[in-house]
Amino acid sequence: MSNIFEKNNILVLGGTGFLGKHVVDLLVEENNFNVHSISRKEGIDICNFDEFCKKINKIKPYAIINCAAHVGSVQYAIQYAADMLLDNMQIVLNIYKAVNIACPQTKIINPISNCSYPGNANIHYEPDWEDGAVHDSVLPYASVRRMIYAFAESYQKQYGIKSINWLIANAYGPGDYIDPNKVHALNGIIIRLIKSHQSKKEDFEIWGSGDPVREWVYIKDVAKILVDSLELSEQIYPLNLAQNKGYSISEIAKIIANALDYKVNLVFNREYADGAPIKILDDKKFRSKYPDFKFTPLEAGIKNAIKYYKNIP
Repeated sequence: MSNIFEKNNILVLGGTGFLGKHVVDLLVEENNFNVHSISRKEGIDICNFDEFCKKINKIKPYAIINCAAHVGSVQYAIQYAADMLLDNMQIVLNIYKAVNIACPQTKIINPISNCSYPGNANIHYEPDWEDGAVHDSVLPYASVRRMIYAFAESYQKQYGIKSINWLIANAYGPGDYIDPNKVHALNGIIIRLIKSHQSKKEDFEIWGSGDPVREWVYIKDVAKILVDSLELSEQIYPLNLAQNKGYSISEIAKIIANALDYKVNLVFNREYADGAPIKILDDKKFRSKYPDFKFTPLEAGIKNAIKYYKNIP
């Protein structure tokens, strides 16, 4: 019998990246899965269609958890806008095209960044997801995140390809990049505060006004939901993975400083772009599906991240 009928045969795209590593680790820990990973670091470029299609034709996974993306900070996205747009569109295009050719019964699970919500939205409700343009600061990344839904819907209608789509808040925790152009926002603040504390600096610079409010989700919580959703049948229109609670950048910096026992003066460099003012995800639909899911408390997650990044040279 083909591997495609084996429910434990799972492929993680971007399995060496921030989210992908945690998904792979969780699948391995549960000990019930035959886990595969594809990434550039592992020698397969998803942007190379023939190479990628040949590989998944060999694996024939029951499900693909798609953690692959060309990511970066707001400043990085502005500087490399065209490269980011092209790479991410090619990744999505190749995934759906290759699955349809090589293993059309494969389920595709997509985490979609909440930056794909309209730039002027405050509380993010799923029915409003497409009601307005994304914030200009994230245009090359967020526009493609929206296209994931277009691919999922279109390939389901014509070919019956199954997709499960999640809208994910700003992730943080162990295992991220340490490059300031690549690292996720909260982890970047943690890394810079650790260095500032070690250097005994009295001031710490926040990039921007410190006012934008974001919802933050611990990376292992995201991985858990993606793995748990292997049991879902289909969810084409994206669902918030949500707590409905946000903190400003300056509040986050204070929480991190307190966890480091670091008395520091925060200063704000307003030459850096802020991005959208508020991004908080409504959790009503998520709670109806996962009423008992327990998110990692922010302070606990930050302490875990501090412990991890303190051990990086």
